[in-house]
Formats: sequence, C-alpha cells, structure tokens
Amino acid sequence: MEIDTKPLTVGQVAKQAGVGVETIRFYERRGLIAEPKRRASGYRQYRLDTVRRIRFIRRARELGFTLEEISDLLSLREDPNGTSVDVRERAREKITDIEDKIAVIQTTRSTPQSFRTRVPS
Repeated sequence: MEIDTKPLTVGQVAKQAGVGVETIRFYERRGLIAEPKRRASGYRQYRLDTVRRIRFIRRARELGFTLEEISDLLSLREDPNGTSVDVRERAREKITDIEDKIAVIQTTRSTPQSFRTRVPS
C-alpha cells in the first residue's frame, strides 16, 4: 500500500481537517502548526501530518482546552523526554476543571428553580 506524500494545498488541508482556511492561518500565527514550505509561486505546501495535527487541535478545542493548553499538550507530544503519562495528567486536570464548572452550573441552575417555587405568583 503506497502512502500519498504529495503536498497539500491550504484548501485541501482545510477540507480534510474540517476547518476553514483562516483557521489554518491563525494556527500558523499562534505556532500551533509549523509554517509550511512554499512553492516558487508562494503557495503553501502542507504535509499530511498537518491534517492530523489540526484535527487534534479542533477536537481539543471542542473538549474545552484553551489554545495555550493545546500548545502545551502538543509540546509534550513532541518532547523526547515527555511521556504519555504527562499528557494524561494534563487531560485529567482539564476533566477536573470541567467537572467543577458543571457542578457550579448545576447549582446555579437549580437555585432559580427553587426560588420560583417559594415565591408566590
């Protein structure tokens, strides 16, 4: 089975990763993805692993990670001394943070309901 290593255009990467072209450029400016090589014409030439990286970023954002936290996770993945334990620990910390926020929201949500039942119309 041959792997396609042909460079991708920004539009192809955007389509495969499920994001907009401007999102890719934004991630480049933030340092979340490497600035790609360019053709003589100036067009960007992306590698296929850029698609996987952007999908990871998108999924992490959906889970509530900030761009700074995502940058840290990506750094841990690339660090030869980093371990999957480090990444899992960061994920656990984020899960705890999200659970804390859910608890606050649930408390806040139930407060107006209990208040309404006590106040006569």
